[in-house]
Amino acid sequence: MDNGSAPTPAAAPDPAFRARLLELNGLGAGAPGRRSRARSNFGRTLRGSPTEGSGLHLVGTLTAAAPHQLARGRVDAGILLRREDLRRTVREGRESNLVLFAVDASGSMAARKRMSAVTGAVISLLLDAYQRRDKVGLITFRGSAAELVLPPTSSVEAAVVRLRRLGTGGRTPLALGLLRAKRTLEIERLRDPRRRALLVLVTDGRATVSVSEDAVSDALRAAGLLAADGVSSVVVDCESGPIRLGLAPRVADALGGACVRLDELSAERVTGVVRAIRRSA
Repeated sequence: MDNGSAPTPAAAPDPAFRARLLELNGLGAGAPGRRSRARSNFGRTLRGSPTEGSGLHLVGTLTAAAPHQLARGRVDAGILLRREDLRRTVREGRESNLVLFAVDASGSMAARKRMSAVTGAVISLLLDAYQRRDKVGLITFRGSAAELVLPPTSSVEAAVVRLRRLGTGGRTPLALGLLRAKRTLEIERLRDPRRRALLVLVTDGRATVSVSEDAVSDALRAAGLLAADGVSSVVVDCESGPIRLGLAPRVADALGGACVRLDELSAERVTGVVRAIRRSA
């Protein structure tokens, strides 16, 4: 892989912290876990339904039958039930997700203090993914290429090892990173169509490598393709310093997702949940 320049050795990551929850919007139906809301045979009861759910919802069934008792000729204390009265229990639990990290390792991110904070934050999110029983994958982009350094796996330990070895330097092929994420998620959707995916893009947004037009337009166009695919996303804005271009929020808007600053990932500093709201296709 030609990254355009020799990579700078990885900076030692900052200590891990308890990460703020990143959650997909809506209800899924994936494998049991602890991240996003999902339809489930277990968990809290939401309502009775004639068409979905499992097990008898007694209150819903009786409520559906009650208005028809006179017409059905009820004369004693019992309730006359019909098949159309039956309601099943709809429950809500939690599912695990595929969390795909796309990490900007270019020269604009290479300042040792900043990259230490980035790797520490991503490791914290990886540990959170382990606790929530997610699958994880890792894409890095720098120079002239984007690489899937860890295909989606249940081995969070492997992702941490790859991240600790991450070198930095070169230009910023943001569009290529997003397009690699798109291809990766398309393949995973075929393999496991019920598992919803969350793209976590870690970047300062300063695209400098073009694909067809100018670098920023290419990145926004690639983000739009992911949004059209229905991919939920969170952009972690790593831009710092007195002069800020504000490109990461523009990428988040094109993705139809959420944008948070790097220092907003700690649950100790900022309470609440980041919901990866996506634009309807």
